[in-house]
Amino acid sequence: MNKKQRKTLNKILEKPERSDIPWSNIELLIIALGGEISEGRGSRVRVILNNVKAVFHRPHPEQVTEKGAVKSVRRFLKEAGVIS
Repeated sequence: MNKKQRKTLNKILEKPERSDIPWSNIELLIIALGGEISEGRGSRVRVILNNVKAVFHRPHPEQVTEKGAVKSVRRFLKEAGVIS
């Protein structure tokens, strides 16, 4: 994991949730952690990390992630054993 990905992880962990994290940075973080990302229908993105699966919606037309989605990503990373 590089410095940019560590910064993204730290932003995901912040409370209250941030609403300025670019979705592309979250995808790069998941890939750096060994996860796989595949396209679903429409704006859906399927993610697998440490045998934990999730489906997220890629934000559009804005490219930043909403607070609710940041919470979901945090929960996913916890279930995948990345954070405690």
